[in-house]
Amino acid sequence: MTSTNTHTNTPRVAVVTGGSGGIGRVAAERLAADGLAVVVSYSGNPAPAEEAVQAIEKAGGTAIAVKADVADETEVAALFDAAEKRFGGVDVVVHAAGIMLLAPLAELDLADFDRMHRINVRGTFVVGRQAARRVRSGGAIVNFSSSVTKIALPSYTAYAATKGAVDAMTLILAKELRGRDITVNAVAPGPTATALFLKGKPEAVVDHLTKMSPLERLGTPDDIAEVVSFLAGPARWVNGQVLYANGGVI
Repeated sequence: MTSTNTHTNTPRVAVVTGGSGGIGRVAAERLAADGLAVVVSYSGNPAPAEEAVQAIEKAGGTAIAVKADVADETEVAALFDAAEKRFGGVDVVVHAAGIMLLAPLAELDLADFDRMHRINVRGTFVVGRQAARRVRSGGAIVNFSSSVTKIALPSYTAYAATKGAVDAMTLILAKELRGRDITVNAVAPGPTATALFLKGKPEAVVDHLTKMSPLERLGTPDDIAEVVSFLAGPARWVNGQVLYANGGVI
């Protein structure tokens, strides 16, 4: 069934940053399956983004790929321009782009901290600013936080700090959009089996993280995409919240 904009009776449109891989790609495919036209935003290699578009189209959906550095105001504005030119507007923004560089606070290279801050914090601010200006009435903005802000795992200090900033921006933007009928929420995944999460982790560490949840497994991208789908569609009374999708870890 096609998801339509109630005001114009046209298909709803989603912009998904980080949509070429990991949770972002699965979220893009889920939203396309929900009937939204999807703009898959990527920052580097176009091949995975085109693969995501092809997968969506093969499943009967509609999508395009657009390159944009989420921390670059001009490129993000052009991303939204492309969405509006191709599909007529933007109803949903899922900001899944982000990086995670781990080390204890005393050992983390400040260049890595600055890189995470640029992408995770400035990127959320830049994308959020365009979303606040462009998303149509009845729309939704979904940011990506992390359960590590509560779990407080060693070596995650800098990464968790960037996601704490995402939480603050999410809660405040929801109030700043008063009267617009636009919801703003964040999804905070727990340990999830993605390349980003599993990279460099010894098997013993992965086993420990697996057992943290009462469900005794890692999350999957599909688990997180289900929450994104809920916030992007039927969850009109959920607003200004950080939803912890972590299988009960906290």
